[in-house]
Parts: sequence; C-alpha cells; structure tokens
Amino acid sequence: MEMLTAFFLGFIILQRLSELAIAKRNTKRLLAKGAYEVGAAHYPVMVALHSAWIACLLIFGYDEIVVLGWLAVFAGLQVLRIWILTSLGGRWTTRVIIPEEPLVVRGPFKYVSHPNYMLVVVEIIAAPMVLGLVWVAVVFTVLNAAMLWVRIRVEHKALAPLRNA
Repeated sequence: MEMLTAFFLGFIILQRLSELAIAKRNTKRLLAKGAYEVGAAHYPVMVALHSAWIACLLIFGYDEIVVLGWLAVFAGLQVLRIWILTSLGGRWTTRVIIPEEPLVVRGPFKYVSHPNYMLVVVEIIAAPMVLGLVWVAVVFTVLNAAMLWVRIRVEHKALAPLRNA
C-alpha cells in the first residue's frame, strides 16, 4: 500500500469515527434540552450506506495510487466541512434532531439550506475518485441520492414550523 493511500484511507476512517462521537455527544445534549428526533427509521440505512461506502474504499482502493487533483478537491471539501461544523457547533449531529431553538442561519447556512448534504454528495464522488474508483463514485452517488430524497423530505417537514415562526 502506498503511504499516501494509507494516510488518505486512515484519515477518512478517523474522521468518520470522530464525527460519530461528536454527533452522539451533541445528540444526547440536544435531547436533554428538549429537542426530539424525527426520521429515526431511516438512520440505520444511512449508517449502512456510509459504512458500505467506506468498506468499498478500503477493499478496492487500498492498493490504488492517489490521484492528486482529486485529493486537492477532497482537501478543499474538508475546509467546507470545518465551516459547516463550526457554524452548527453543538447543534451538529448525524441524526435529524429538532431543537427548541431557531434554525442556524450563519456560515454556509446563510446561503444554502443543506450545505452538509451538498458536501457529502460531492465527497461521495471525490473520495473514490482520489483512488480512481469511478464505479464506487457512481454506485454510491445513486444510493446516496435515494437516501437524501428520504432524509431531506423528513427534515423539511419537521423543520417547517421553525421556518415559519
């Protein structure tokens, strides 16, 4: 395995594991403050989808050479990820949690409704392309689009009262 390939795959795994820990902590805190979850039924499917995506990167990409142009795109996405996470702060989670607070309208949320979903869409394409795995990018883009169709509908319905307030 190339050193850069190992670093890239290790980064994705560590990033996702740390995000799950942050999301769990934030979810627990939000629920304790009176927030509630919607769309819990689709959450295991989303976790399975993202886990399968990472598994494909590891299984099929471990011996691939990193494509530097795509790595630059992926690195740029990480800057956007940090902006999104810092804009949401303790409100960021991997679940659809409806708080008893106004919606966040700073950072990228000032410009678009779902910057995190937009980031993930591009990342699901870019990360496999870093390893030259075109078919992984295509398959998981389609699967993720189906997942987001469900998730965004659930989220929009649940957040409608906060938008109209």
